[in-house]
Amino acid sequence: MAEERGVWEIVRVVLLCVAWYLISSGNNVVGKTLLNEFPYPMTVTMVQLVSIATCSSPVLRWMKVRRRSDISWSYYKRIIIPLALGKFIASVFSHVSIWRVPVSYAHTVKATMPLFTVVLGRVLLQEKQTIKVYFSLVPIICGVAIATITELSFDMLGLIAALMSTCGFSLQNIFSKKVLTDTGIHHLRLLHLLGCLALFMFLPVWVFTDGLSIFQDESLLVRRDPWETLTLLLLDGGLNWLQNLVAFTILHHVTPLTYAVASATKRISIITISLLLLRNPVTMPNVVGMFMAIVGVLGYNKAKYDANQSKKKAVLVPLSQVISTKHLHHSFEPPPFHPAYVFNHLEAARQGPYPRLSNGTSSVLHTSLQNGHIPEIATQNSHSILHVSKANSSIETQ
Repeated sequence: MAEERGVWEIVRVVLLCVAWYLISSGNNVVGKTLLNEFPYPMTVTMVQLVSIATCSSPVLRWMKVRRRSDISWSYYKRIIIPLALGKFIASVFSHVSIWRVPVSYAHTVKATMPLFTVVLGRVLLQEKQTIKVYFSLVPIICGVAIATITELSFDMLGLIAALMSTCGFSLQNIFSKKVLTDTGIHHLRLLHLLGCLALFMFLPVWVFTDGLSIFQDESLLVRRDPWETLTLLLLDGGLNWLQNLVAFTILHHVTPLTYAVASATKRISIITISLLLLRNPVTMPNVVGMFMAIVGVLGYNKAKYDANQSKKKAVLVPLSQVISTKHLHHSFEPPPFHPAYVFNHLEAARQGPYPRLSNGTSSVLHTSLQNGHIPEIATQNSHSILHVSKANSSIETQ
């Protein structure tokens, strides 16, 4: 029964990963197709936030996740609201990068997220990494550099937007973990909360920026059928919410290392499917650079996992080892000598270890029970006769 449950768990995780790869790849392809004729990345981001705010509520009620967490208003102003701001800005930059450069190149640049995570963790949280972790960043940097040099559809704005979105998502990951640890809020509830806050904060901004531009864009209806544009917008928002839901579900069922490896594999699937469906021109060095960066991400995940395991082993030291270490560090010191000890024990020293009685037999002299020793056993005719009293079940002498 346990083996069947384990097999079913593996099958479920594999199916979830396949669904995650397909949904993410489809979301990126739909987003690229939409932005080619609809150059309004802020509007695409707002539609995604609307989908998070509207679709998450029934799922949270179905999962019976509690409605609120005990979060103070000062914590909202200090952590939650900046986190929602970062989510919106990172999403906008992500859509700008997909709009300006091919999806494959945008996700190759996003493979630099471990680099941003290490740097930001060092600056903000004073976290130090091992040499192995630092060396794992080298193939990531080299791979992205090769892909950038050999990219046929290179655009500087697209590169900057991809780097900014990667930095924003790295900050979001760092502080999301902090919020989950500090407040104990459910991860899907946090996603819903950030989506709603970002939506309400930037809806007025969108009205006076993209909203006015869309209504004044006379060529919008000519470039594509408006119903097709609306369909792509809704499909992109729904796929984005669905991939977030599947990603959190996978994270609930697997370890962080497995999730990180699955995330890197997802990036490979996005790059491959986008190359096949969108058919953007690439060269062999470009492909080599892309996959070198992905391999570097896998190496970073393994190095990070080994570092975390070493920290756990260093913390969980057995108590016996601690005690023995303390004994080794403190040498044995005998009690101080006192002259009265000699005078108090002269008689015992004169009689020797086995003093003789007047009848020639030997007996071991003992102190009283008050000193923690057994009572004296008398001897008779060179033999000790012991009787067990049935009344008190103790050893007596005869």
